[in-house]
Parts: sequence; C-alpha cells; structure tokens
Amino acid sequence: MKEEFLHYLWKYGLYSHERLFDNEKNQIIVLNPGEYNRDSGPDFFNARISVAGTVWAGNIEIHVKSSHFNNHGHQHDPAFNNVILHVVAENDKTVYNARGEEILTSEISFDQSLFEKYTLLVNNPYIIACQDDIKKLDNILVRHWLNSLVIERLQAKAESIIRIFNETGNDWDETFYRLITRYFGFRVNTEPFEMLASSLPFRIIRKHSDNIFQIEALLFGTAGLLETGLFKEALSDEYYRSLIKEYSILSSKYSLQPLHGWLWKFSRLRPSNFPTVRLSQLASMLSISGGLFSKVIEAVDVEKIRKLFEVQASGYWEDHFIFGRKSRKVIKNTGSQAADILFINAVIPIMFVYGRSRDSQEIIDRALSFLENISPEENIIISEWKKAGIKAESAFYSQALIQLRNEYCKKRKCLNCRIGNMIISQGRKLRDKEELILEP
Repeated sequence: MKEEFLHYLWKYGLYSHERLFDNEKNQIIVLNPGEYNRDSGPDFFNARISVAGTVWAGNIEIHVKSSHFNNHGHQHDPAFNNVILHVVAENDKTVYNARGEEILTSEISFDQSLFEKYTLLVNNPYIIACQDDIKKLDNILVRHWLNSLVIERLQAKAESIIRIFNETGNDWDETFYRLITRYFGFRVNTEPFEMLASSLPFRIIRKHSDNIFQIEALLFGTAGLLETGLFKEALSDEYYRSLIKEYSILSSKYSLQPLHGWLWKFSRLRPSNFPTVRLSQLASMLSISGGLFSKVIEAVDVEKIRKLFEVQASGYWEDHFIFGRKSRKVIKNTGSQAADILFINAVIPIMFVYGRSRDSQEIIDRALSFLENISPEENIIISEWKKAGIKAESAFYSQALIQLRNEYCKKRKCLNCRIGNMIISQGRKLRDKEELILEP
C-alpha cells in the first residue's frame, strides 16, 4: 500500500468515520480534514477534530505504518510538533514529537474494494488504465476535467516561454521568433532549430525583412548548411555559391558563428521535411513586414493567422530538396497540417502568456477560442483515446487529452485525476451512469 492512497481516502472522507478511535476507544470526530499539503511538512494543515468532547486544531500526518514517522525523522523535526492526529493503516509503534509528547495515532478503516480498484488501475498494462471504465462515466465530468487540463497544459508551456522571455531581455518579438523556429524542427530537428534561433537573433533578421534571399543566407549560413564539403554536388550550383558569398559578408558584419552542419538530420525524413526546405519556408515567414508577433496578437480570425504560416519555399526549392541535386518539380508549401502544429504549439501558448502578462482576459479567451476552432491533432495518443471512447472534436480537446495521457495516465497519477478519482471511489465495479452522483 502507498501513502498516496491513504491521502486520497482522508482527503475525500472515503473511510469508516465511525471506526476512528483513540487509544482509550474514544471516537475521533473529524470536523475538518485539513488542507492537502504537497510540499514538506505534515500532509494536511489546519485540520480540526473532536475527541471526548474536546476540539483540537492542528495538522494531520499520514503513514502506512506508524513507525514510518520515526523512519522519516519526524520525531526530531519541530515542524511536526503541531500534529494532532497520526493516521495509519497499521499502528505498529508509539511515536513522539520533538518535544517528547506522544502523538495521537489511529488506524484508518476503509472498504477494501476501493484499494482493489486502485490496484487494478495502477497495475493495468494499458497506458490508459481506465479505458474500460471511462465509458461509464457521465460525459459532463469528463469534459469538465478536460477543460481544466487545457489550462494546465498551457501553464506548463508558459514556463518555458517565460524563461525565453527573460533570456531575451523581455523582448516579445525575439521570444516568438525562438518559439516558432523551434517548432519548425517538427521533432526530429527541434534541437538544431533551437540552437539556430539562439545563434541568429531576430533583430538581425528584422533588418533584412525586405530581402528574402538575405534572410535565407543568414539562416542557411548560421545553420552550418553552407559548410564546405557538406553538399559536394552543390559546388557548381550558382544559387548555393551566391548564398555562401552573401553569408560571408553578413556573418562578418554581425560576427555570426555558424553551427556544425552535421547537427541536422535528413535520414528517415520525407524530403519535403528536409531542414533545407524548412529553412527556406522559415525565411519566407520571417520576411513578413510588420513582424509576426504583432499580427498574431492583433488577429481576431483563425484563418488570417493560419495564412501567415502557410508559406512557400523560394523558387530554387521547387525542383530541389538539397543543394545541388535536382528533383521532380513540386511547389513546397508548409501545408495546413504544419501550420496547425505551429498554431497549437507556438501561437496559442504565447497568446496565453502575453494575455496573462497584460492581465487581459480578452486575449486569453481569444487564444482558447482559436484552439476550439482548429482541427484536432492526429497522432497515436488521440487514437488511443478514440479507442477508449473519447473523441477530440477540436485541438482544444486533443491538447487536453495529450496532457491527461502524458501527465496522469502514463505516470499512473489516477488519484490526482478527477476521472480516476471517481472510478476508484465507486469500488471494483462502476454502476450505470444513471446511478452515479458525480462531483462537478
């Protein structure tokens, strides 16, 4: 048994209240279970209990065995001097606080079917442990939890955005540039794209926003993709040589240091996703006058923003995927799916963070509204949920389901999940939907 299960029982009152006694068989009446504490110190703060007519106010500590109080060194910690009740599954030892006072300890009794259901969930071989039970829950509970998870996911993304914002000297344009460039890597080349954005500041690119060729030279050169010998077939290619010449001038002007060209991955990628093609598309996007960030923040229509990201690589790449080697002619657009990836992972999060920084609920609500108007992602996680009977109608819900799967299901945090919480509270078998009274 784990302490987290006992925490769950205590927090939600899922134990036999009438079987909670002190050493003299006086019933302990719980007036207030206290506030759950996830940090150091007692497990529940500011609780109130009544024993033999006397009301006690203080903290609650919970262990599987009472002897664990000493095993954890609490008997020497003054932070535990205000513990008024030690709740345990097994009372195997009398324990004392740092003042030498005996701590009231009581064994907790509960329906074993709760523990059996909890065990079945955490030991389930499927990542979505509740996939057979979730279908029996009221859809209102599931949707309410997913709404909370979207905000939780955006808050998690906000942390990295704020870190970038601080690193860039509180520059929103630079922050958005780094964020959007990162996601141009589309997983495989995420790291080199991040390194590129750090090595080539947006302030430099902005000075050349009226010249796509110069932006390409800056990107390809700083990326290390103009490195001698990397594309041997390109040595006689006029476009390639022109880029090298232009970058030589620009790198000297701005004291730029290129990355190593070998950092970029080409293998096991579709040619249309080669970093060469993606960098040309990025150059096209960064050439937009007025700046991307301001257009994103001011936009009130999803389609207008999407068009900013549905860009086309320059003419050279219509019949090339790498330097110096011709291919079948294909116009290389980012496409709506790639645009949505940038929208979901860069645009929405930075709008959310910017709205919070400006205390603008209007911007935050607009970001969430955009998310509701974008098609859901299509990946293995969303397919798993579909098999479990949960369908994502929009990116709003697909993002929530990704958060639920990665942060709760995968880590078996069923007790911290409202869905898992409700399933466990029903015991081994869930009743029909009509019989359930669900927590809002």
